[in-house]
Amino acid sequence: MAEIRFEGVEKRFKDVLVVTALDLTIEDREFFTFVGPSGCGKSTILNMIAGLEGVSEGVIYFDGEPINGLSPGERDVAMVFQSYALYPHMTVYENIGFPLRVKNEPKEKIDTEIKQVAALLGLESLLRRKPRELSGGQRQRVALGRAIIRRPRAFLMDEPLSNLDAMLRIEMRAELKRLHQNIRKTIVYVTHDQEEAMVLSDRIAVLYQGRIMQCGHPIDVYRKPANLFIAEFIGSPPINIIDGSLFKDVAVFKPLLKQFEKADIVVGIRPSDIVVSVQRDEAAIETEVVLLEPTGSDVWADCLWRGIKIKGRATAEENIAPGRRAFFKIPPEKIHVFDKTSKERLP
Repeated sequence: MAEIRFEGVEKRFKDVLVVTALDLTIEDREFFTFVGPSGCGKSTILNMIAGLEGVSEGVIYFDGEPINGLSPGERDVAMVFQSYALYPHMTVYENIGFPLRVKNEPKEKIDTEIKQVAALLGLESLLRRKPRELSGGQRQRVALGRAIIRRPRAFLMDEPLSNLDAMLRIEMRAELKRLHQNIRKTIVYVTHDQEEAMVLSDRIAVLYQGRIMQCGHPIDVYRKPANLFIAEFIGSPPINIIDGSLFKDVAVFKPLLKQFEKADIVVGIRPSDIVVSVQRDEAAIETEVVLLEPTGSDVWADCLWRGIKIKGRATAEENIAPGRRAFFKIPPEKIHVFDKTSKERLP
């Protein structure tokens, strides 16, 4: 088991506070991801769990036991990095089995364990190859195999897919998801890629400047962002942010925005919630299409309305072209409202 709990954890580098007042519990067997922009403190948190960085304030617990004073080796965690860190002179078989050889495990046991892990990761046919003979995705699977064979209490993964090309990243995301379902161990994952975090995780914590801005199930964070930073960071294409005053005279939005008529607000609308069409109806708003981005089944359309650009979605069958008139519809229930000053979500 590996429930990981942070109690008032802070980290300073000299006078710089990089992680602030972290109170959080990562459940046993959970796939938990810290996501945020570069420099937000997510890798530092991972290093504190591993014991590679000390804690400036507070306590980290494994299954209720404080671990602050334990060395990295005593914490029984396995780390997987963005650099594969494989031994180039060793075969796949030798790389995977290395942790067991260090422990002087019997050869028969090592052989059995290597073959089991190789089967789990689809590496059986590659065991005699060396890292230079492998693709990036295969190397990352070997690195995962070397971590799995240790049978640690928890896995710590720091941007493990960032060195892969786009197609391999998608493949490896599926591999990691399947792996977690099979091994049922706690995985603490770090990434700056919000789509990766959404796909993989049971829960995510969105970090900014060393603080958790929001923590929860990925779809809940996406559907109900707690503040403007999260609304803009989570979601692709990025959310449209529009001054609320532009909508106050639009009939379809008056009932929703009436409660905020005395507030200074901005509204957020995700491009996937805006339907762009050449067809007019009573709820539609006239606009001009300025740019199209076809993706296959859908087309992302940049529209110009009241001097601002709004991105929405059209079907590939729509006869939409840049420079032409079109109409967009926004379901009022899909609008997110934020205070312009505090940037916090309004109910």
